[in-house]
Amino acid sequence: MSDTENQAIMTVAVMAAFADGSKHSSERNELSAIASSLGLDNKVQLLQIDQAVLRQQTLLSEVAADISDAGSKQLAYEIAVGVCGADGSISEAEQAFLSRLAQALQLPETPINTTTPSHAIAQTELNSANQQGFEQGLNHVALDTAALSAAAPKALVAIDSQLEATLNSRILKTAIINGALELLPQTAASMAIIPLQMRLVYGIGKDLGYDLDQGHIKDLLATVGIGMTSQYLEQAGIKLLGTVLGSLRSSLGGKLGKSLTGMVGKVGNQAISSGMSFATTYALGHVAKEYYASGRQFSPQVLKDAYARLMQDGISLQPQYSSDIQQQAKTLDLNKIMQMVKGQ
Repeated sequence: MSDTENQAIMTVAVMAAFADGSKHSSERNELSAIASSLGLDNKVQLLQIDQAVLRQQTLLSEVAADISDAGSKQLAYEIAVGVCGADGSISEAEQAFLSRLAQALQLPETPINTTTPSHAIAQTELNSANQQGFEQGLNHVALDTAALSAAAPKALVAIDSQLEATLNSRILKTAIINGALELLPQTAASMAIIPLQMRLVYGIGKDLGYDLDQGHIKDLLATVGIGMTSQYLEQAGIKLLGTVLGSLRSSLGGKLGKSLTGMVGKVGNQAISSGMSFATTYALGHVAKEYYASGRQFSPQVLKDAYARLMQDGISLQPQYSSDIQQQAKTLDLNKIMQMVKGQ
């Protein structure tokens, strides 16, 4: 995408944050993640965008006109939906803004629930009772002992071997399911990935002696770099248009960005997003396992470093399970996904 389109999409995101008259703290956090993903880290430029929106110096029609690519238009709309729903619900004022945005971008208007799918699912109570549905859903993914042995990284903290095997199996199965979600045609399927990751972390923590609440789990995800809208932005960007990959690779940086670059020439965008979902879930699960097995002694930087390393492992490992992911995608539907993330 061009710099003009990137700035226009960021302006749309800021407009979405102020659509109900104020910028919620959760919306502010999402804007920071979006700016980073779009390669807009210039604080002066971002302040100018904020001021232009607050002073009503920028018209929605003018901003929309700067977004010419069809994929970029869809991405701008998806980002706006994510920002409006960052506080867990979408108000009437925000719904009206999204309607105007769809018209300005010349997109077919999609009905928006007052509670967004990703946040509605994520707010589902996490407890032992409704966790059982998630655990049962994992039973449909068949793995052999050799596969589990090959997929498990070397343990950093010694825990009971049987429990570790159980956790490794759960992590790999969840990674396969999340990879399969990205192969489904429905956009809503992608929005179930983080809630499933939250259930994975909850179960790992519980098995290692910690009864976690949603706030702690979200903090852990945020520490390693996973955010509600920021990850969905990356998934939607990869899924919707190839040109956004340049921005995403820049924001991810390092070896991970290069790994994505290498994958572009070999597989389609949907397969790339599937690989990312597999890798992020794999990395998060093993980070959580080591973190709670250590008695939560890791510093934020150690968590980030471990997550980055395990992301590389996940990216390297994913091709070995591509057939399992494709097979799993054939058996999933949205009803089953909703049941899993709600623990039913």
